[in-house]
Amino acid sequence: MRVVTWLLTVGVRHGDIPALIEAYAHHLREAGCPIERMTLHVRLLHPQIRAVTYIWRVDRDGIEQINREHGIELTPDYRQSPISAIIDGGVEGIHVPLERTAPPYPYPVLHDLWDQGFRDYTAMALVGANGRRNAVTFATRHPGGFSAADLGMLYGALPALSVLLEARALRLLATTLLNTYVGPAAGQRILDGDIRRGSGMTLSAVLWYCDLRGFTPLADRLEIGALIALLNGYFEIMGGAVQRRGGEVLKFVGDALLAIFPIGAGNGPDELARQCAEALAAADEAMAGMTSLNAQRAAWGQPLLGAGIALHVGDVLYGNIGAPDRLDFTVIGPAVNLVTRLEGLTRALDRPLLTSAAFAAACPEGGLRSLGLHAVKGLQDPVEVFGRD
Repeated sequence: MRVVTWLLTVGVRHGDIPALIEAYAHHLREAGCPIERMTLHVRLLHPQIRAVTYIWRVDRDGIEQINREHGIELTPDYRQSPISAIIDGGVEGIHVPLERTAPPYPYPVLHDLWDQGFRDYTAMALVGANGRRNAVTFATRHPGGFSAADLGMLYGALPALSVLLEARALRLLATTLLNTYVGPAAGQRILDGDIRRGSGMTLSAVLWYCDLRGFTPLADRLEIGALIALLNGYFEIMGGAVQRRGGEVLKFVGDALLAIFPIGAGNGPDELARQCAEALAAADEAMAGMTSLNAQRAAWGQPLLGAGIALHVGDVLYGNIGAPDRLDFTVIGPAVNLVTRLEGLTRALDRPLLTSAAFAAACPEGGLRSLGLHAVKGLQDPVEVFGRD
């Protein structure tokens, strides 16, 4: 079959879902099938996104991508849609020849398609090897709609299309999970094959370490759901500030967060100063977020939260560390040890933000001043610490 052959010889070369959909839609038209709209609905494993919808239209360039958040499955629009019938209801296929079917149509979306001039609609299930169900739809404005040959062409190509889409969907799932659990940069390195224990690279970076104060007493008296909500709110403030400024959150350790602002190889003092400024701005944003959060907690009679943030700059080993079958992609080195110790001083000095001398020297416009030399656990000599008035 011509379309199946194209999918397995030409379509397989398109590495991502949007490129495959666009090329496939154009090939179907070249093969004589009058499709003018095609959609693909793919379920994800993602903390915010339930599914992604890809839409191709003959009269528009490119592919429109819509992320569907969790909760959409509870809305009337979704529950009364053909997509719900296929993905959640187990229906294998739907065909509604709109110009030969008297309204009301079985799904509200079909009325919208009719108003846009479409005269035929079909939706089909794409079932992966693991049983996960996705859906693909086709619509046309062609008078008379899809012929039996057109529908046979679309249906007959489903197995090959499913195989190609499942491979790309699995990579999308893997990318999503890695981005969620280890961060985009580390996730991409893992996908690119950097997975051997002990592999890594020396990286110059601005280091960020923050910790929530008074967490242990809170953990002792709060119900688990309230404790998790508290931590999520705190990490959203801290991690969000880091990510908005171009940093990468590496790990959460209890109520602490470790992040880096990488400095590319070969970049000079200007790049170092820029990343230090971004990290300092992220710290300011995070502290403002904590102030806002505490105002809300005070209004509800809840205990206020304190946090300490430490910033340092240095070289770290960035790579795979751990047991043979349980690895962590993280950073280690003396610079990491120092930034965590600096954060510990935020309590002793009663300051929300402290930096190292190296960071202060690289960020002369940051308004930082020396707070003197202080003993740091694990180091023989005291270190100079900087903060703001």
